[in-house]
Amino acid sequence: MTATARSGAAALPVRPGEKPWTEKELAAVRRELENEANGLRQDISAAESEIAARLGDAVGDAADGSADAGAKTFQREHELALTQNARELLTQAERVLSKIGDGTYGVCESCGQPIGKARLQAFPRATLCVACKQREERR
Repeated sequence: MTATARSGAAALPVRPGEKPWTEKELAAVRRELENEANGLRQDISAAESEIAARLGDAVGDAADGSADAGAKTFQREHELALTQNARELLTQAERVLSKIGDGTYGVCESCGQPIGKARLQAFPRATLCVACKQREERR
């Protein structure tokens, strides 16, 4: 099979020296991302329910001392930050699942070169090759 005739998992880019993706390997990555996305959705839903309950309790907490009020505010802000982080991870996972679906998984979003199969198996949400990621982190 020539490179132009490949389709499915085998058509995904790999770095020189790496074996092409197999359907089984790609299915494992997809399953991991789907499980992560489902878990994040559950976490976000539970956190949003807790945050809503805490905000509802804020009226009743008005009589608390300033130290208690400050601690509760800190806790709410911490929960909001964790929920925002979970939303960002969910967005990344969904974006990568979309790339798997449209056959563009494994292409560096910065330079257009293959990210590398080994990197993607270790970190399925990667969207940059190692060189581009290192450049980004130096900025």
